Amino acid sequence: MDSGEAPTTCIIGAGSSGIAGAKALHDRGLPFDCYELSDRVGGNWVFRNRNGISSSYRSLHINTSRERMEYADYPMPKSYPDFPRHDHIARYFDDYVDHFGFRDRIRFGVGVDHVERRGDGRWEVRTTEGGTEAYDAVVVANGHHWDPRWPEPPFPGGEGFAGEQMHSHDYKEETQVAGKDVVVLGMGNSAMDIAVDASYHARSTYLAARRGAYVIPKYLFGRPVDQIGGAEWLPHWIRFPIMGGLLRLNVGRMESYGLPEPDHKFAHAHPTISGRILDRLAHGAITPKPNIAALAGDRVRFADGSEVHADLVVYCTGYRITFPFFDEDLLSAGDNELPLYRFMFHPEHPNLFFIGFVQPLGAIMPIAERQATLIGESLRGRFELPSRAVMEADIAKVRRKMRRRYVASKRHTIQVDYDDYMKALGRELESGRDRADAAAAPAG
Repeated sequence: MDSGEAPTTCIIGAGSSGIAGAKALHDRGLPFDCYELSDRVGGNWVFRNRNGISSSYRSLHINTSRERMEYADYPMPKSYPDFPRHDHIARYFDDYVDHFGFRDRIRFGVGVDHVERRGDGRWEVRTTEGGTEAYDAVVVANGHHWDPRWPEPPFPGGEGFAGEQMHSHDYKEETQVAGKDVVVLGMGNSAMDIAVDASYHARSTYLAARRGAYVIPKYLFGRPVDQIGGAEWLPHWIRFPIMGGLLRLNVGRMESYGLPEPDHKFAHAHPTISGRILDRLAHGAITPKPNIAALAGDRVRFADGSEVHADLVVYCTGYRITFPFFDEDLLSAGDNELPLYRFMFHPEHPNLFFIGFVQPLGAIMPIAERQATLIGESLRGRFELPSRAVMEADIAKVRRKMRRRYVASKRHTIQVDYDDYMKALGRELESGRDRADAAAAPAG
């Protein structure tokens, strides 16, 4: 590539993160191709997505409020409710792409089969159509909620269980639980949604918890909960004790609803947001249970020795972070850990970027938008990364902090506090621009 040429970029995926990356490059006049396996944008937010890997279900609503989820330069319609449904969000993403005019840069119905680093440092990309193209940079935005992680190890008796076992990824609508005795395992957002759905349609619903969690209502004092105390200038060590106190006043103790007491402080694990689960528990529509111990015949035995009949067990046990288009010796996320600087830059490959590979206490869309800005500025030479040694030292430091703070779980390997992380990205942009200016300044 001549020094005067703009770098060409491959973007993998046109979900909420991929389209943020595409928009950032489009704004800067940088050439790119965005590959999307489906026939439309939106990724996980497209119910019955033709790509076959969306985890959306019919009753899905966002659990962060509209104003905290929208892109900064394209607000959601005020006609949307505070917590829109999946089809509202999917339509919003479609409108976003058309508003900024880059739909023609997305190659729909085309996935990426393989990405390989060439000897000259560029990337060779093979698509599902069989063709290959070379790019100066690759932006990975394939998401981390599509490859189901089942219980590890499997529960005893699972192979001979007479009922059905399903991962939450395959739950789509209430007909799957109607008239059945259902056991839902998990304390995350999907588990709560599915248990609530089942409580209206199943014969019986049991919610089994592997560990305790804080359940946060969607509203406090008549306002969306994530709009109370959320600000980049307010550090988490002030924000979260305040929120924890407000939660105790508003909701009380989890044990009052039959749920296990959390074994960690508030915000030391990913919280669960649900406006309905506590009500259904309080009314006896959902029966809380401890962790599953074993499956036998058509019954599920729990850790306290109790047993129930079950037609269906739904495992809400999270997802694996995987990149099927990379060879494992190039890149893999063993134990769901991906050592990236600022959760987005690969220290060894400065032309390999990641968008959306964080698990925020908040929405990912504004984060993806800010990450995309850093990538766009990097590709046009207005942002420079620190040295590899500095990046690797920072990665190690962040990992140590995460292990001290969060519950040991594969769910918390990419956990970030929304406001703190957004602030860190803003500072990184300023520092990277200063480094780029310094590098461009004439010697002497």
